[in-house]
Amino acid sequence: MRGHRAKLDTLARAGKHSDAVVLFARMGRRALFNLPNTMSLSRVVLALAFVLVSEPWDRIALIAVAGLTDFMDGWLARQKKSESTAGALLDPIADRIFVFVAISTYLVEGQLSTAQYFIFLTRDLATAVGFLVAKIIPALRPAVFRARMLGKIVTVLQMITLVAIILVPELTRVLILAIGGVSAASIVDYTIALWRGRTRSSAA
Repeated sequence: MRGHRAKLDTLARAGKHSDAVVLFARMGRRALFNLPNTMSLSRVVLALAFVLVSEPWDRIALIAVAGLTDFMDGWLARQKKSESTAGALLDPIADRIFVFVAISTYLVEGQLSTAQYFIFLTRDLATAVGFLVAKIIPALRPAVFRARMLGKIVTVLQMITLVAIILVPELTRVLILAIGGVSAASIVDYTIALWRGRTRSSAA
């Protein structure tokens, strides 16, 4: 076991493994599959279930459970003092998987247009691009992507929209436009925060 960890450390320093791969490889099963992380991972299962069911109220129930686990995993981690780097990584990834699968299902079923689909995912696509850019550009590598209020508002609007598409489809257009506006503000906010973080890292 000790030799395995030493090998992982060597590979990490050599840049042959991504940060995420090394992180999960180092973690024991007990640490990775604690209750908060298991709740985060459950949203991947909920995403699969969303594709398989077609009854409106079944889908609404899945959205509600996904939203509840999104709140509970962070709350439990803080209460049990089991916050971890893995948990901080798993939580947003699980969120994005559920939202992406759900909205893609609506697109395939013709419940929203392609333009609405991409507006809905604006923040998520921009965050993914920003993360890759931060990893590629050496000066930005120390930057840490943390949840910010505008980003949380976008997530709440996305969950509301997923329900509205089923219950009150006439509100879809307004909600999508709201997501687009808040997403644009969120992207600016994240960019400023990233730049300030880079400046502080350079000064240090």
